[in-house]
Amino acid sequence: MQLREYITAIVYPGEQSGYVAECQEISVVTQAESLDEIAQNLREAVALHLDGENLAEFGLDEHFSILTNQVGTIAK
Repeated sequence: MQLREYITAIVYPGEQSGYVAECQEISVVTQAESLDEIAQNLREAVALHLDGENLAEFGLDEHFSILTNQVGTIAK
């Protein structure tokens, strides 16, 4: 089985403000007020979710990356 080299996360505007990031391959969702914060929160949430896990069981390569795609914009 070929292991994936990345996890995909969709970043979209929050209902009232900020941004929400949701991973497609694993059960991780996080939110923040800025794109810089959402990137940091996403890295931390993924690390916590996978801490102590066998990455191969998730189909992930040991040196995976997080690929983000932004959908929509926040109206000012």
